[in-house]
Amino acid sequence: MSDTEKFLQEAFAGESQANRKYASFAEMADKEGLHQAARLFRAAAEAEAVHAANHLRAMKAIKSTRDNLKEAVSGEDHEWEKMYPEMISAAEREGQKGAKMSFHFANEVEKIHSVLFGGMSAATDSQESYPYYVCPYCGNTVARQAPHACQVCGADGALFKKVE
Repeated sequence: MSDTEKFLQEAFAGESQANRKYASFAEMADKEGLHQAARLFRAAAEAEAVHAANHLRAMKAIKSTRDNLKEAVSGEDHEWEKMYPEMISAAEREGQKGAKMSFHFANEVEKIHSVLFGGMSAATDSQESYPYYVCPYCGNTVARQAPHACQVCGADGALFKKVE
């Protein structure tokens, strides 16, 4: 791998992390009533997302939808089969309850994402259209309608965010 390829991967990861961090900072600023600071964080988050997408395109990492779905399944499977179990064990061993819960929620949801991506892979030619709903606490993702309660963390289904 060339230095440029390594730098593109590093830049993509950094910009992606900054995007999510700034989005979270914006939420806190809004909760604190600091709405202009929240707007700035959201604007910066959007700019970081543009940078990340540009780096991803420069890496030629966006393929056909069928190929992207296969890659998504592979990535999700790696996370729930290998990555998160190791992290859960470490957090448990070190007595880090909050980290363990965060890793556990992500692990459970990655299994669901793998199934959703796999199902979409088999149905890419379908013309069916429906929304998805995402739990704001654990990230659980469900198709068509929000559940009464999240099957991963127990949150009220009315809190799920609709994604169209």
